[in-house]
Amino acid sequence: MRSLAYLKLMAREYPTIKAASSEIINLTAIQGLPKGTEYFFSDLHGEYEAFVHLLKSASGVIREKITETFSHIIPEKEEVELANLIYYPERVMNQLELKGMADGDWQRVTIYRLVQICKMVSSKYTRSKVRKKMPPEFAYIIDELIHVDYNDDNKRVYYNEIIRSIIDIRVGDKFIIALCELIQNLTIDSLHIIGDIFDRGPRADIIMDELLRFHDVDIQWGNHDISWMGAATGNLACICNVLRIAISYNSFDVLEDGYGINLRPLSMFAAKVYRDDPCDRFIPQILDQNIYDAVDPGLAAKMHKAIAVIQFKVEGQIIKRHPEYEMNDRVLIEAVDFLRGVVTVEGKEYPMLDMFFPTVDPKDPLKLSKEEGELLHTLQLSFMHNELLHKHIRFLYSHGSMYKCYNSNLLYHGCIPMKEDGSFEEIVVDHHSYSGKALMDYVDKKVQNAYFMPEESPESGDARDFMWYLWCGAKSPVYGKGKMTTFEHYFIEDHASHKEPMNPYYRLSVKEEYCDKILEEFGLSKKGSHIINGHVPVKIKEGESPVKAGGKLFLIDGGLSKAYQTKTGIAGYTLIYNSNHLALAEHKPFDPNKESTPKVSVVENMKNRVMVADTDKGVELAERIADLKELVAAYRDGIIKEKVE
Repeated sequence: MRSLAYLKLMAREYPTIKAASSEIINLTAIQGLPKGTEYFFSDLHGEYEAFVHLLKSASGVIREKITETFSHIIPEKEEVELANLIYYPERVMNQLELKGMADGDWQRVTIYRLVQICKMVSSKYTRSKVRKKMPPEFAYIIDELIHVDYNDDNKRVYYNEIIRSIIDIRVGDKFIIALCELIQNLTIDSLHIIGDIFDRGPRADIIMDELLRFHDVDIQWGNHDISWMGAATGNLACICNVLRIAISYNSFDVLEDGYGINLRPLSMFAAKVYRDDPCDRFIPQILDQNIYDAVDPGLAAKMHKAIAVIQFKVEGQIIKRHPEYEMNDRVLIEAVDFLRGVVTVEGKEYPMLDMFFPTVDPKDPLKLSKEEGELLHTLQLSFMHNELLHKHIRFLYSHGSMYKCYNSNLLYHGCIPMKEDGSFEEIVVDHHSYSGKALMDYVDKKVQNAYFMPEESPESGDARDFMWYLWCGAKSPVYGKGKMTTFEHYFIEDHASHKEPMNPYYRLSVKEEYCDKILEEFGLSKKGSHIINGHVPVKIKEGESPVKAGGKLFLIDGGLSKAYQTKTGIAGYTLIYNSNHLALAEHKPFDPNKESTPKVSVVENMKNRVMVADTDKGVELAERIADLKELVAAYRDGIIKEKVE
């Protein structure tokens, strides 16, 4: 039973029995509709062109809708042209107008076809919801066209007159663009990003702009997102890390053109300090050419080495401040014998591949030189006072979390840390032990504190340091490996030292019993629930499958990033959950000059069609209906007086 005070608040929105009853009828009707289609993406890694295309094409589903609607009616070539128009309406319209092909006849046929697609993709939504997604200037017209009765001769004439008028007053191009954008908007009802928007690819900032514009999106943070979030808080190790990775993948555009981070101080420092050093171990990988900020590879290598050395120093300082991290063995710059040119890692000596460290004092390897300290301060200010970056970071906070339970699915990026025996790994903080769900909740709170606590508070400094631990710590849920061997990759030839042991979670979670254990830990039923996970690329070319544990676990990092595609053999997955089934769309490497439809495979059919009433939203609606019924009863019993109309 709701309190009288709560019912009185509701009465302000529904002041009469008629108003409350009308809303009960509306919400009950919504419960009877099919659930909206959810899309799950993971590990975008700055690949903005591929991601934007997948978003606009709904991972090939729009192309399927065109085929379903017009199969055997229009040739495949025209289906492809219609699909490209829906994906990129302004670009295609401009091209057609330049060629003189977007005349009245073409516009009339195109509007008719787009309306048919609109009818199909809007059929599972209420008329009110569809109307809200329409551009205001065309909402009435689109609504009329979608709901016209083609069997009524009078309505058919009315329909044709509307289209004729649109073309006659020369707004046909704008109307076509509005229809295309509406189709995109209706095809994906909600969007889940299972982490790692940032790093490796050229423009994570463009992806963030797309997500800001999307109508319903949530994010489960990945370790690369956490690293950028940590950099925005001013964490020096995170700042060095995001710069190092961006430079190592030649991603200068995202730094300088995307976020306006001034790298000139770093380039001047690197050119001076490493002037006579070829920095062969630090030549960047050229996966994408910079469009705006081309940097000579030789200078980029010097910048890469300069920021890496500084990173190893400030990371060591964090480790020294936090013995509870249990990472003293990772302060490898202190383990270098500068006279003999070797480094000791886990009790074994290795020859160093590079021993030119002009800024490192062998007696105090973690001490920053004066110039390094000044450089770091300048870079820190660039990150902490960057308007666009903080706009994006605040969005990551407002729409993100460590995990999400939604419609019987558990979403997280990395892992739920486990021990070899299958029990949950613990982190002990201030005499409190956290594991499983409690660990994820604790980490979520620490991430929030890092950004929102007053900068001068001790809790804030501790939380900022913890952001770096989440990036690479052995018990971090977003990292999931025993150690990060960045130092070894740069300076040790023996590949055995480069291995990063996976948390036992990755071996155990492929078994149904451990998935059940995790689902129960988060309050989800073992029956009908799934874990949706990213972080570890699935190597299709080696026979791996993204579906594991008898269909309870989906690993959907299939290599959207170019850096992984040679290993995976594909270019990522989209998991699609509609009212009828769960399906995986397997993507080919993106080519802007080639039409490529993903391979879509149904992996689980629903026994009964999933309606809104069966979803988390349905539970909310049921609670709202129950409240409204109490309000109606209060009106009828005279406990609350109706507002006289």
